[in-house]
Amino acid sequence: MAEKRDYYEVLGVDRNASGDEIKRAYRKLAKQYHPDVNEDKDAAAEKFKEASEAYSVLSDEQKRRKYDAFGHAAFDQTAGGGFGGFEDFMGGFGDIFESFFGGGRTARRNGPVRGADLRMELRITFEEAAFGARKDVRLNKDETCAECSGTGAKKGTSPQTCQTCGGTGQVRQQRNTAFGSFVNVTDCPDCGGRGSFIKEPCGECGGRGIVTKQKTISVDIPAGIDNGQILTMRGAGAAGQRGGPPGDLQIYIYVQPHEIFKREGYDLYLDIPVSFVDAALGAELSIPTLDGKAKLKMGEGTQTGTIFRLKDKGITHLHSSKKGSLYVKVNVDVPKKLSDKQKALLREFDKLSAAKKSFFERVRGE
Repeated sequence: MAEKRDYYEVLGVDRNASGDEIKRAYRKLAKQYHPDVNEDKDAAAEKFKEASEAYSVLSDEQKRRKYDAFGHAAFDQTAGGGFGGFEDFMGGFGDIFESFFGGGRTARRNGPVRGADLRMELRITFEEAAFGARKDVRLNKDETCAECSGTGAKKGTSPQTCQTCGGTGQVRQQRNTAFGSFVNVTDCPDCGGRGSFIKEPCGECGGRGIVTKQKTISVDIPAGIDNGQILTMRGAGAAGQRGGPPGDLQIYIYVQPHEIFKREGYDLYLDIPVSFVDAALGAELSIPTLDGKAKLKMGEGTQTGTIFRLKDKGITHLHSSKKGSLYVKVNVDVPKKLSDKQKALLREFDKLSAAKKSFFERVRGE
């Protein structure tokens, strides 16, 4: 497995970067690697997920402090040689201390185990991101076996306490050396450190206590969510073992681009063409928005590139009733083909143009 890149390197920011700098860097990468705008969708999706993972850690102050102190090991619960932070480090040291001197903390394999976190991708439309939606998703996940209620033992039976270790999962051996008497603590060889064994495994789960099933889960998409953000559903991940709590479900959001609108944060941007006549004389325009049409009064002499702001016609802020704005940029549409009559009228207009006359007068100094 390839070694994970440094999260700061992934986002391209300095280790002292502010929260706003981290957010801007992530938004840039999320747009760059959106699968819908990349030919190599698989490669783009991997980059997208890498950036999202880095942002989920560095945007959270508590997680960022842990990462700065311990790196990736702070969040890796499965790494065999690493440690997940100060507590895990001291726990590992305690096991070494125990093996030489006795006492202290000992590892137990027969206690509750939290279920694994699950990850999935969810593609939604631009409108669903703007207004919110409820989506049903299907995924394979570990569930507590209903046949044995998670014990792993055949119905009507139960796991048997290991006689060798008495249910502790560990055995102690005293050693006498020139330095004195020491106690060595190791996992029980008969139960593998679990403290119990299953004599008659459950036929449904084969003794695991969990079964993998395809489940349908309803996901509430909050209004205002943006491309690349992550929804976390607490307790919707894989089932825990031996009474442990379930993991979480992390949903990576992909928002499909819109045909005419572009989004920047909670604001929308729209380019519209207008005729030369409307720009010169002024007009009332009918502007498309996400929730219908809106009227925009364009004054006389509007120049191409002019931007109008329609307040509260943008995207709803997450978990708020506040809305962004819609910025409308008008582009004067110059006709490419004119009839002889139209050309004659324009030439007449050109002769009567006071603006043109005054321009040449200013050039001549008149």
